[in-house]
Amino acid sequence: QVQVAESGGGLVQPGGSLRLSCTASGSIFSINAMGWYRQAPGKQRELVAVITSASSTNYADSVKGRFTIARDNAKNTVYLQMNNLKPEDTAVYYCNARGVRIGNFIYSDFWGQGTQVTVSS
Repeated sequence: QVQVAESGGGLVQPGGSLRLSCTASGSIFSINAMGWYRQAPGKQRELVAVITSASSTNYADSVKGRFTIARDNAKNTVYLQMNNLKPEDTAVYYCNARGVRIGNFIYSDFWGQGTQVTVSS
């Protein structure tokens, strides 16, 4: 199976920056896309950014121009550079890895435990 671990969250003032990191490990599944989702208290989990193995990216409208996603395919590691953070960015950020079982065509999603990002003055 696949293990997903993210880190890099913390407390930052509005306008500040944070960089999140996530690594997916495992030999049964081949990782395709990786992405970041977030969930604030009382809110549904939402997509923040996603990147494929070919480095195609997609961002939520609320973070375009402020966040940048990148990955190291060899290490199955994804990063999220967050600049000009706003209080509304406060949430638990989860790393997602989408993989295909080697020899099959069924996709599975694997999730990290989450890392807290708090933007407050």
